[in-house]
Amino acid sequence: MIKSFFAKRTFDLQSDRLGPDCPFTHWRLYFKETMLAISKSKFKAFSDTAEFRAGAYAIVCSKISIGKNVIIRPNSMLFADPRTGVDGSIIIEDDVMLGSGIHIYTGNHKFDLPDVNLIDQGHSLPKTVILKEGCWLGANVIILPGVTIGKNSVVGAGSVVTKNIPDRVVVAGNPAQILKTLE
Repeated sequence: MIKSFFAKRTFDLQSDRLGPDCPFTHWRLYFKETMLAISKSKFKAFSDTAEFRAGAYAIVCSKISIGKNVIIRPNSMLFADPRTGVDGSIIIEDDVMLGSGIHIYTGNHKFDLPDVNLIDQGHSLPKTVILKEGCWLGANVIILPGVTIGKNSVVGAGSVVTKNIPDRVVVAGNPAQILKTLE
């Protein structure tokens, strides 16, 4: 048991992830000073005015950039691609507003071989996700690989975004559709 304890501690401190499943680093997210320190050490870029709150997950932090005035809230999942030499980053620019439970994925499972079980087909090539300056994602939005959300656009709560969203529009639904343009 003691050996398992130290193995888990080592994993949490050295892994390229943050979240409740890593208790030896997760506790630091409850305090602003230690949250900033661990976030700056794990993420590719992390602004002094950003927050990564306890209860959120980030997988492959080294491929995730978080800009000024961005708060990653509880139950959110940022999932960059762990493979080296491929795309699959997440870029969140300045002043992006995010509700709770946001899920961002840069890769997906393959499912194009009819004679092979899905679990054995591997993964598709990853694609970078970009959230442009000033956009707003409501609670429980899901962003799929390769999507760019335009500057100052709004994504309604519970939407699934499968395609790029232009600047200054409101979208909602599954899949998300443009509802109106912001003047």
